[in-house]
Amino acid sequence: MNKKVALQDLGFKDYKETWDYQESLFKDIVDAKIRNRREEAGLETPNHFLFVEHPHVYTLGKSGDINNLLVDEKALEAKGATFYKINRGGDITYHGPGQVVGYPILDLDNFFTDIHKYLRLLEEMVILTLREYGLKAERSEGETGVWLDVGTPFARKICAMGVRASRWVTMHGFALNVNADLGYFDLMIPCGIKDKAVTSLNVELGQKEVDMEEVKQKLLKHFTTLFEAELIQEKEGV
Repeated sequence: MNKKVALQDLGFKDYKETWDYQESLFKDIVDAKIRNRREEAGLETPNHFLFVEHPHVYTLGKSGDINNLLVDEKALEAKGATFYKINRGGDITYHGPGQVVGYPILDLDNFFTDIHKYLRLLEEMVILTLREYGLKAERSEGETGVWLDVGTPFARKICAMGVRASRWVTMHGFALNVNADLGYFDLMIPCGIKDKAVTSLNVELGQKEVDMEEVKQKLLKHFTTLFEAELIQEKEGV
């Protein structure tokens, strides 16, 4: 089993460009698995972890409700935002500057073949990272992602998650609000869940800005431990 994971930080990049790049990496892994099955080719399947920061964009999962986007296309344009229907699970999600977005593109045959465990470990990675900042983050029963003050009137989401998996290969991932402009969340019902607030790490810490590179390093530390993975730094950009 190949537990090496190629790490790339794509910097600030358009959502559609990044999605296309994800799809190409995803396809390469799936194609290798098909060849291994049909031809007993013995190909080692690669794993990838992409970090990226997107311009303002709203994405709707395949089971999502368009009514959870509360404005029309013209209003989005005025806000400098774009919109895409995509092939992950979950409802509507916002990505934008100040978020650490992570896309693990893994062959789970290299780790474990359990998509629920995969999601729980991604959540745990974020929970452990936030603990290092003195925050008690938690899961919320029946709701994917990471939350603060679960079970209280002050419950608020700090990290959204949505993944796609086929032949045990994953794509899409998580979006952790670090220095996010929370005003953009007012244009939607986040993840289709009404009456739940959204927050950002800088708000919780009472800081103007949190070092996003530091957050990424903490996330990677916990990712490698939880997944028993070895990170290989690749050239930045695509």
